[in-house]
Amino acid sequence: MSSWNINNIEKQEGKVFLITGATSGLGKEAARVLTKKGGTVIMAIRNLRKGQQVIDEIQKEVPQGIISMKHLDLSSLVSIQKFVADFLLDFDRLDVLINNAGVMMCPYSKTEDGFEIQMGVNHFGHFALTGLLMPILRKTKESRIVVTSSIAHKFGGIDFSDINWEKRRYNSSRAYGDSKIANLYFTYELAERYKNDPDAPCITAAHPGWTKTELQRHTRTAQFLNNFFAQKVDIGTLPTLRAAVDPRAKSGDYYGPKRFFEMWGAPIKVSSNRKSRDKAAAKKLWDLSVELTGVVY
Repeated sequence: MSSWNINNIEKQEGKVFLITGATSGLGKEAARVLTKKGGTVIMAIRNLRKGQQVIDEIQKEVPQGIISMKHLDLSSLVSIQKFVADFLLDFDRLDVLINNAGVMMCPYSKTEDGFEIQMGVNHFGHFALTGLLMPILRKTKESRIVVTSSIAHKFGGIDFSDINWEKRRYNSSRAYGDSKIANLYFTYELAERYKNDPDAPCITAAHPGWTKTELQRHTRTAQFLNNFFAQKVDIGTLPTLRAAVDPRAKSGDYYGPKRFFEMWGAPIKVSSNRKSRDKAAAKKLWDLSVELTGVVY
């Protein structure tokens, strides 16, 4: 069997795709490919000026493409609530939610709700967004949720007594790893909670391996090593796309590159580490997420 690529993606006419963080990197490429395949793409983004540039660029390539944008700041629960209310006014279906936006190894800061920035955007923001969109996802037949994790989940180990890094010296790369293992706890717990619901979306996860994106702008080492090791964004986006559209995907499936410790290559089903399968930790994070965001599934 040949490697999975965009030629494996069937036409997506009539399907609505919502992609967070779609102004660069994986999200932008996913928006481009899915627009080309006939999907209706909504970019959920912070920077509308940049978003318009992406829309213009994609529409130049796909003149008949249906792509639009809405403002979303995942570091603000108020913004997330406003976004969902606005989305539900315009759409009566949501086929695929791609939780792609993220921050990586940035200096310490907090979201407006007091969350450490990486956990706040990468996990809590998407937890709230997904929960608020769950009714429309359940209403849409054969819908899907894609959660973006990373091989950095292997360095994650959440300290539940100090999830916002208020008592410890901040370690940016460790905090990033924590947020990425949180993405997998969320995926697996969500799949478990909805496994007996016939209307539930299919819940998948993906990671891009080592892919050159703007996400790495805060780490000089990664920027330097990108020149030698990173794969291009069009390849790095394939696990996300496969998780989003492969008809054979099942809830709880995790996709990543197949070559060299999952750093490069075509997308296949991969396994996350043992710690990410800790059901007690996943449930603890879920309960904490409900408590801190106020979003009840």
